[in-house]
Amino acid sequence: MNKLANELGTEKISKLLLKQAVPATIGILVMSLNMIVDTIFVGQWIGVLAIAAITVVLPIAFLISSIGMGIGIGGSSIISRALGANNTEKAFLTFGNQICLTVILAILFVVLGNVFSIPILDLFGAKGEILPIASEYFSVIIYGVPFLAFAMMGNPTIRAEGKPKFAMYAMMVPAVLNVVLDILFIKYFNWGMWGAGLATSLSYASCGLYILYFFLSSKSELKIIPKNFKLNFDIVKEIAQLGSISIVRQGAVSILMIVLNYSLFTYGDEISIAVFGIINRVMMFAFSPILGVSQGFLPVAGFNIGAEKNERVKETIKKSIYFGSIIGTIIFIAVATFKEQIIWIFTNDATLLNKTPNAMLIVFLVTPVVAMQLIGSAYFQAAGKAMPALFLTLLKQGIFLIPLAYILPKYYGVLGVWWSFPIADLLSTIITVIVLKREIDKNLQ
Repeated sequence: MNKLANELGTEKISKLLLKQAVPATIGILVMSLNMIVDTIFVGQWIGVLAIAAITVVLPIAFLISSIGMGIGIGGSSIISRALGANNTEKAFLTFGNQICLTVILAILFVVLGNVFSIPILDLFGAKGEILPIASEYFSVIIYGVPFLAFAMMGNPTIRAEGKPKFAMYAMMVPAVLNVVLDILFIKYFNWGMWGAGLATSLSYASCGLYILYFFLSSKSELKIIPKNFKLNFDIVKEIAQLGSISIVRQGAVSILMIVLNYSLFTYGDEISIAVFGIINRVMMFAFSPILGVSQGFLPVAGFNIGAEKNERVKETIKKSIYFGSIIGTIIFIAVATFKEQIIWIFTNDATLLNKTPNAMLIVFLVTPVVAMQLIGSAYFQAAGKAMPALFLTLLKQGIFLIPLAYILPKYYGVLGVWWSFPIADLLSTIITVIVLKREIDKNLQ
């Protein structure tokens, strides 16, 4: 067992969480700039409808790439527990199966995405004047998705072997490249949405290639061994059980986007979709520290669950929720205080500047407590308990938010869409706390 992984079972929990969560947070923050930078640049240099087009396309790309994320998170849970149990053979076999599954499935879905591009775009809300702009962007970005899928598979795997800084670097590379290429392609070459898509695709490729370089180098404890590419039924089954949580989560997000774009277009117009596009980008960036805590939580909890160190597991849960709740409170205060200034970053369109700030404040209302929900579902993933993890993961987007976003606008118009977010957050957090407390009382005493 390598020294870095061994520290997961002996080092002080608060120090471990900082060591794991800070690089994960920085990586997620920087990676989210890929989407934010696209939105800012197209909003300032192309127009409002371009923001709406990106809002439609990116959930499709992330649905496909979520296959890699699911394989990565499912496999990393197995790897963390295998390292905790000192079973390096299983860790290596799992890693080889992860690579094989990701490559096969990502390419398959990209082919399907190309063949059925127009129906897919229409389904996700590319209505009216949005469709031609969205189609131009999608036709380029789809080719970067396999690289993104590989990157999403590799990132949690790198953290599972106790090397969060390298996972952070992998997410920083594409964000920096995307900024440079967006300026070059959109502003100077005047390539419009095609240029924005090309910049994003190349940034995804850089991320995937960096992760491949890491695993091929001496820095990685997990080696790429061709014989481990042969799929093992038991390993694939376990990866699928745990990884399906992330895939289903992203699937729920994609269905949510269909419902949201339908409600926003039906009870509002293209501008309403652009309003949500801005709010969604702010959410991605603002929630990064809380997501970083949950990502840092996974390898620490997983290792100690595998090592049967229950007191350390309980301490990891408590401190992760504590840190995440403090961060969530700070985020809400910052959004409430600077909401108008935040919108100015994305656009100078008077309609968006008028409609977006109050909507964004409503969406962020329950941010101080969302860490409880994220850590609760992350615990069951780390423990290898697929069904409760899947249930808790689906609570917000699938069980509460999708129905609310469809029903409330029938009575309250676009305002109903915005209020569906805090209501779903609050309900899902309450249920998660109840389920997690029962689990702790039953299995971690």
